[in-house]
Amino acid sequence: MTNQTTDPYYSRTSEQWEAAPRQDPTSSDAPGPLTTDEVWNYDHNGFLFAQGLFSQEETEELLREANSLAENWPEDRPGIVREPNSDVVRSIFRLHKHSDVYRKVFADRRLLDRAKQLLGTDVYIHQSRVNYKPAMNGKEFFWHSDFETWHVEDGMPNMRALSVSVFLSESHEFNGPLMLIPGSHETYIRCTGTTPENHFEHSLRRQEHGVPTCEALEKLLEDREIVAPKGPAGSVLFFDCNTMHGSNGNLSPSPRVNLFAVYNSVDNAIVDPFCDRPPRPEYLAERSIEAIQ
Repeated sequence: MTNQTTDPYYSRTSEQWEAAPRQDPTSSDAPGPLTTDEVWNYDHNGFLFAQGLFSQEETEELLREANSLAENWPEDRPGIVREPNSDVVRSIFRLHKHSDVYRKVFADRRLLDRAKQLLGTDVYIHQSRVNYKPAMNGKEFFWHSDFETWHVEDGMPNMRALSVSVFLSESHEFNGPLMLIPGSHETYIRCTGTTPENHFEHSLRRQEHGVPTCEALEKLLEDREIVAPKGPAGSVLFFDCNTMHGSNGNLSPSPRVNLFAVYNSVDNAIVDPFCDRPPRPEYLAERSIEAIQ
């Protein structure tokens, strides 16, 4: 059970939400490919957008792999998630273990060196996935901080992780682009309620626990505006594990497909979950450290 006297990031222990200050640095002063201004922007906003980081040829290969996995994922292998009340593929997880194509891209210096620079340590993959948002069919992902779930349900101790989202298709205003609240990474929202048994079986299709209230979102948006980085396939979004984000459903005739890698500091290995539930399966949260070189 979570000890509120020693855990600065406890959550889901009350029927009243709370806002708590971040206790960890967002970035580091380690050397790397990012400029001083880029590191400052990431530290200040909680995200950084790099348009066209990968070429069209590279991105087409990554998209072919995503489509192939969705069509050929073995029925007896865990990790595939479908949309609520549908057989449409919503997400596929643990790609760093099941795809040579994606294992290679997660070690690409354009991603890895930026992640290591921002976190200031060697890193490993905590989680990887493709989120599919098919044309006219892709459903929303409700507002959430990834860290809240990773802390409570996986046992990630501190905010020393970041997500990398590689656009495998164009992201525009009509196909459900990822939305973020700048500066929200500095505030931890303690969510209401408790964690249900086997929560992941439902939350991956539609998350209802570990999400902020309307009042919490209003607080995070004081003197701020929601942003939605948009750009061509091959663009990359780096964002802190506690940045509040979400996305609308896709009502457009063009799909939105994003490849994600979560880089966690090797100094931030996960422990027992900070709740009274067993840890989620390893396809959602790696429990062994294999630093990427």
